[in-house]
Amino acid sequence: MTKAAKIELASVSKVYGSTTAVHPISLQIPAGSYCCLLGPSGCGKTTTLRMIAGHEGITSGDVLLGNKNVTDLAPASRGTAMMFQSYALFPHLDLVDNVAFSLKMKGVDKEVRRAKAMEMLTLMQLEPYATRRPAQLSGGQQQRVALARALITDPEALLLDEPLSALDPFLKIRMRAELKKLQTSLGITFVHVTHSQEEAMALADLVVVMNDGRIEQAAPPRTVFERPATAFVARFMGDHNVISGRVGAIHGEMLTLAVPAGGEFTAPSDGREIGEPVDIAIRTDRVKIGTASQPGLGFIGSVSNIEYRGASVKLSATGAGIEEFTAILSDKMFFDEPVRVGEAIQLSWSPEDVIVLGRSQ
Repeated sequence: MTKAAKIELASVSKVYGSTTAVHPISLQIPAGSYCCLLGPSGCGKTTTLRMIAGHEGITSGDVLLGNKNVTDLAPASRGTAMMFQSYALFPHLDLVDNVAFSLKMKGVDKEVRRAKAMEMLTLMQLEPYATRRPAQLSGGQQQRVALARALITDPEALLLDEPLSALDPFLKIRMRAELKKLQTSLGITFVHVTHSQEEAMALADLVVVMNDGRIEQAAPPRTVFERPATAFVARFMGDHNVISGRVGAIHGEMLTLAVPAGGEFTAPSDGREIGEPVDIAIRTDRVKIGTASQPGLGFIGSVSNIEYRGASVKLSATGAGIEEFTAILSDKMFFDEPVRVGEAIQLSWSPEDVIVLGRSQ
């Protein structure tokens, strides 16, 4: 199985009565890639996945699979397969009949479909359990049965709705590796819905961050991590401090960001004008404790929380009108000069670590 299809959403939206679940979004998912739709609950990611699958009607726009417009096609005619969050396995059927079920619905001969089901169970390393029923399997094994059942139709794209959410933390990590390996070996397009930043970063070639029915950023994981497009992405990914304010002054290619409660910070001007709102981001692992190299690249804050994490220490502080500012320090750096909650400290960063963020739509 090496066929894979590019998926394209062209101004796709979903409206329920007076509520817009997904505003018109456009997205291209390259053939054979692993795409994660990432965002908080209610952001529209599962609705988007269901519209690709055909389980949810589209209010406006088009879904294209390869060069074929599948907007009005039934789910079974699209060339996609969906794996549901609940796995939806039949408790009264053994694994072979569970996996072969969609072929049975298509009228495929019993021997042919059972042979194909065994082939899929072998791929999932479940051959020894073929005669068991779902209740006799672990959560990870049940998930692999659901995967086998989705893949038996030989889809061009596999759609996964929070497939790891029911698993314990250790099994999640193991199954992540298995999903990535499976996608690489099959070469088909995977679209995977998750609210876990870690899961998306570990699996995806393309991360699509959604918020309030809109796409905030669609980019490779490293780009999302290093260059978040908006304040929402920077905050949601959790690896950046966001400072919000207005442009107080402009000096050539630099601006002064004024925070309502007092602090002033330096950032690239990025075409902004005086009085305009502006958000900047500084990665938590780039924050240093000690004197700022120049004005506007740090502030004096009060330590509000300290979390020991083994190889690193997470230190939170407030000050200069910023409610919470985080620094991730190496354990050595922290314990060489430890601080306590309530102490005043100087936090600073380098000019190249300041990212000017775009606005959400």
